[in-house]
Amino acid sequence: MRRRHLTPQALADRTGIRTPRIRVFAQDGAQGPVPPTEQELVEIAAALQLPLTDVLDAARAPAGTPA
Repeated sequence: MRRRHLTPQALADRTGIRTPRIRVFAQDGAQGPVPPTEQELVEIAAALQLPLTDVLDAARAPAGTPA
């Protein structure tokens, strides 16, 4: 599967999610101090052209744990 690589700013532009939130998700994972909402995960999956189930599964896994 080919994955899209976007900067936090580019992902924010595609999804409408603020850039600082994107950076926090990338650094701390979904279990960090600012967890993403389910709607944000849906938008991120669509922007990255990834299956939603993969993104939701990865969000449930503790940071540093392979999904």
